[in-house]
Amino acid sequence: MRIKIVGAGLIGTSIALALKQQGHLVTVTDRDHSNEDLARSLLGVSAVPEVGEASLSPEVILIATPISSIFATLCTEFTDNPEATFIDIGGLKSNLVLEVATIPGLNSRFCSTHPMAGREVNGPAAARADLFRGRPWLITPSAQTDPRVLSIARDIASECGATVVEMAPEEHDGAIAMISHLPQVTASLLGSVIQAEVGAESEEANYLSLSGQGLRDTIRLASSDSRMWSELLLYNRSSIIPLLETLTSKIASLTEALENEDEDGIREILDLGAQGKSRIPGKHGGVARNYHYLPIVIDDRPGQLARIFLECAQANVNIEDLMMEHSPGQQTGLITLALSAEDATKLHSHLTSLGWLAHSPRANAQ
Repeated sequence: MRIKIVGAGLIGTSIALALKQQGHLVTVTDRDHSNEDLARSLLGVSAVPEVGEASLSPEVILIATPISSIFATLCTEFTDNPEATFIDIGGLKSNLVLEVATIPGLNSRFCSTHPMAGREVNGPAAARADLFRGRPWLITPSAQTDPRVLSIARDIASECGATVVEMAPEEHDGAIAMISHLPQVTASLLGSVIQAEVGAESEEANYLSLSGQGLRDTIRLASSDSRMWSELLLYNRSSIIPLLETLTSKIASLTEALENEDEDGIREILDLGAQGKSRIPGKHGGVARNYHYLPIVIDDRPGQLARIFLECAQANVNIEDLMMEHSPGQQTGLITLALSAEDATKLHSHLTSLGWLAHSPRANAQ
């Protein structure tokens, strides 16, 4: 298909790369000409649209702009290409679907979608053709969406390697507040506490060099684009405010338990947190798995990690995650592999028989 993508950011450019690999004729435009030029270079096309590219009307127009400009962009593109199919990939749906419903002709040609993938870095330079592989791609059609348009939206998500999930626009916005917006706010608030408590010139700032993976994992999202996220939070404030009120009450309860030296109350809050965490599905939406962690001490020399991967293949085990710890000047490093209990036992036996310094696997990484 001839596909035009409006918006050459991380998501738009990644979609363009993925769809070009599937054989589609993809063009990218952006108000920021430097982003557009870089995206077109990544696609291997000239910065100036080619004759064939410019003369043929796009069959599909995918809007990958900030949410505040999606509707206006849709209206402009619909005026120029009234026979096209229109898709957006914005992070919120309810208001947009209502706005599109007011435009006769566009409402039947439009299907709203949201790929659940991203990175902490933005722009076309961070784009990856495999960004959506194995990730959910939410499809939120309206009652007016033509079945053929819905089918095209599903096909595009599938061709990008994503798993299609269909839901109502209102359900989408509530779900996103819980699984995406709340984690972002929590990470940003943690980062703001660190910034407030640890000044750049203070002695405490040196303590941050002691940070382990726990802090790094928890605060990772705080690096996200503040302009984009402030827009998302404002547009979805009706869904995120109740969650923030619940979070605030939980913090108040923990503060009160600490002030009263109420160990049972503290433990109850922590146990509730563990119960909530256990409800999150495992990889690809499957049942959550309790991994075992296999620590392996390796020499600090080239090729060691590759050798471990080769041994995993020889033992026919599947690595679910990997953590690496190494201090400058230290002659050894620690690789910790997350595997199923069965695979962890099998790999431990395999590695120790070959002389690797593999320690007994355990059910947690502490």
